[in-house]
Amino acid sequence: MIHDLVAGALARAGERNSGAIRRAAGLVLAAVRADALVFTGGAGHSLASVAETFYRAGGLACVYPLYHPDLLPLHGAATSTAAERRSGLAAEVLAERAPGPDDVVFVFSNSGVNPYPVELAEAAGAPVVAVTSRASVEAAPRRAHSTLLEQADVVLDTGVRPGDAAFPEDDPRTVALSSLLNVYLWNEVLAHVVTTAAQEGVEVPLWRSSNVEGGDAANVALLDHYRPRVPALR
Repeated sequence: MIHDLVAGALARAGERNSGAIRRAAGLVLAAVRADALVFTGGAGHSLASVAETFYRAGGLACVYPLYHPDLLPLHGAATSTAAERRSGLAAEVLAERAPGPDDVVFVFSNSGVNPYPVELAEAAGAPVVAVTSRASVEAAPRRAHSTLLEQADVVLDTGVRPGDAAFPEDDPRTVALSSLLNVYLWNEVLAHVVTTAAQEGVEVPLWRSSNVEGGDAANVALLDHYRPRVPALR
């Protein structure tokens, strides 16, 4: 029923962001060359996108997930909404491990106006890639002194309608697309990174699935290399 709706949203996102995807991939590849980290952050359901970036079969091993329990709806739905609106939480999260100039930071936020994602980008200390919706940012009530769009070096625009719902098209009330489009754009970046790296002879650190033969053994060296800098890998 929604195949054409979803396929169209994916196609438009790819076309709209072709240049930005290449720029984001360039930042990631620069971090890989420098043996640096890719920090990923978000709040609420955007944490699903953060989870997709971290310790994922076929995913980058050099990812540091930015996280606070209050931000996850499974730990309290109303609490998570309040947390992303709380100024100062981003500084608290970054105090545990701040990005350096060779790192890159991806911030996922559909509305891009709450203090947590805005302050995360503002205080990052590294290039910032925002994965957000320009239309949603423009329509959302301001809750911070700035927006994620204004704080980002590169913007990947999902094109999601304000409110996230996409169905029925004439009166959208369900079928939120932001998570799907976030993951799609992230994977577009990964594909560009791997393609460019192969052309340049750069090895990209990628996880193997632990549920295929040889997967665990292949991941040992990556765990040993990144675990001292990424506590979540313990």
